[in-house]
Amino acid sequence: MPTVNSVRRNDGEDPVTMLTAYDAPTAEVVDEAGVDVILVGDSVGNAKLGYDTTLPVTVDEIASTTGAVARATEDAVVVADMPFLSFGADEAESVQNAGRMLKEEDADAVKLECGPHTVDLTRKLTDLGIPVMAHLGLTPQHVNQLGGYFRQGTDQDAAQKMLDLARQHEDAGAFSLVLEHVPANVAADITDAIDIPTIGIGAGPDTDGQVLVVSDVLGLSERSPPFSKQFGDLKGEMEDAVGDYVDAVESGEFPADEHSHVEDDVDDLY
Repeated sequence: MPTVNSVRRNDGEDPVTMLTAYDAPTAEVVDEAGVDVILVGDSVGNAKLGYDTTLPVTVDEIASTTGAVARATEDAVVVADMPFLSFGADEAESVQNAGRMLKEEDADAVKLECGPHTVDLTRKLTDLGIPVMAHLGLTPQHVNQLGGYFRQGTDQDAAQKMLDLARQHEDAGAFSLVLEHVPANVAADITDAIDIPTIGIGAGPDTDGQVLVVSDVLGLSERSPPFSKQFGDLKGEMEDAVGDYVDAVESGEFPADEHSHVEDDVDDLY
């Protein structure tokens, strides 16, 4: 059974597997498949709530989703992704929001999209018993500042700053580090330079683990990022099933006799 400590101690021989989940049925499937970590990502905004970005996602929305996922999960480590402006501006509010995910929603840890401003916060949270998964590279909550979802760490200065931040967050107590949409060689160098496991998404094969958005894996997304892969076509299957239902109702095929019950003791009603 995975734990925060077992993820932290990962030796690189067995890659860490992580997927997002946003509801209890999906979390149950992901957990039973043996995934090590379930991330309740703020990507719920794009994947489930109909937002164009992750920015509108609220603390209440992450909390409710985290609770649903945690109640359906028996083995995997559940990590709540702290949404935009729920951390970083005020330390007390940041601690309260992060602590809520463990105290009220039964998460095992939180994830922060990181920068220089989250080093001290990571230390504070871990000192209080709130495990922190750090996140560097492409941080979607900064989309307006970045001007889009572009690969990060593509020059020497940017790559060095990323490595420095990785070390600082490791020193502050982070138990793992997500690296998103960075060159594979940069991710490999960072992985070699720190002791906590790196979990890549669009970061090449040399990280200590991999994470994807579950709607991409299942084939539910309209568009998947170029570094992702669809392992199924659930959207196609859903379209077929819903189409068959509509045809069956309109043709009178459904409900059939086996889907109905007649109570003989009830007289005709007028």
